[in-house]
Amino acid sequence: MSNELKKRIITSFLLILSLLVIYISTTLFLYFLIIVSLGAFIEFSLLSKAIFVKNYYKQFFSNICFLLYVLFFSFIFYLSSINTDTKIFIFLCLLICAASDIGGLIIGKVFKGPKLTKISPNKTVSGSLGSFVFSIVTAITLTFYLLPIYSISKVSTLAFFISLGCQVGDIFFSFLKRKAKVKNTSNILPGHGGILDRIDGILLGIPFGMISTSLIYSIS
Repeated sequence: MSNELKKRIITSFLLILSLLVIYISTTLFLYFLIIVSLGAFIEFSLLSKAIFVKNYYKQFFSNICFLLYVLFFSFIFYLSSINTDTKIFIFLCLLICAASDIGGLIIGKVFKGPKLTKISPNKTVSGSLGSFVFSIVTAITLTFYLLPIYSISKVSTLAFFISLGCQVGDIFFSFLKRKAKVKNTSNILPGHGGILDRIDGILLGIPFGMISTSLIYSIS
């Protein structure tokens, strides 16, 4: 098993383990969200400073946009921690994100093939397809055995769009890091980079998946 795969698995496990505090205390979960949001904002502000050198207006505008987005994201997560059903749904979404990340890495390493984008040279078409497959299979398996209250078709659609959002989010932050000429957003997590390196896909994946699925099934 490669070091990168070990990192992804450990990170996914720790993230899900950390979010178990939802079931312990909503107050603890609020503190957790504040710490993660603050850390992510600091890392993003450092990226924007490196990208928009001496252009303080662009730095300020990009930082404000990111801060508002992260605060909104955290607020939705916190509201979800109050209701039991939404707690389960959020965990399902997080597991789909983890499956997308790990699936992309495993399939990409095994099959390799054409590069997906020049922005992130390590990403391949096979890895992208692997992300979709792992996400959908994980969602269907969890729904069939543990969450029969959910529709498999809806959960599969959710998984597809979450995986798509995760991949786009990952590529977007890879682009920002390349512009800033850094490998990681920080070194706050030894061997894993920064907070943004670990949650870049989640920040876009879960909202994109939930909104897309809601729109599709509200129209149909």
